[in-house]
Amino acid sequence: MARWWVFYADWQMECCGTPFSVGDEVSRPLLLVSSDEVLGGGWYEELSKLSGPVETVRDHDGDGDGDEDGGVVVTLRGADGLTAALSDDPPDEPGQWIRAVGVLTVERHGGLWPETAGTVREIRVVRQEFAETDPGSRTLEPVPRSSSLESADRSPKWFGEGRRGVLAELEVPDLRT
Repeated sequence: MARWWVFYADWQMECCGTPFSVGDEVSRPLLLVSSDEVLGGGWYEELSKLSGPVETVRDHDGDGDGDEDGGVVVTLRGADGLTAALSDDPPDEPGQWIRAVGVLTVERHGGLWPETAGTVREIRVVRQEFAETDPGSRTLEPVPRSSSLESADRSPKWFGEGRRGVLAELEVPDLRT
């Protein structure tokens, strides 16, 4: 069994998510992003190091908006049971074995991607400070490295009050055994 930290953004949960508890079996479409893209960065202890062959997957979402052929999403499928879409530029050839590092995030708005299934072992609610980009601008951005984590038994459905998502430890069965 391998364990992975997965960030589930507040807006993803509030829009389309179902709250979960420690011990629940879940299945989620995952996206590997740079740690700097998640609430201002600083997620070095939660980084995931993935390796495996690259696959292309049609991301047809069936929403009837004329994209019946869909686009193509590049995924990395590890022998350890984890599958994640890649946010960086894909390698030139499908099937190429690569290594990628980043933060795993739940992505509910990228079409129909393969999902990773596992058991939730730990939940931490993420709090994040925001500040105006310029005085009086009313445009806010995350203050780098100002996040804090609070243990929880269940993820909230609705956040607010500085809570920006949850960090969940997902135990994934190893497909090699």
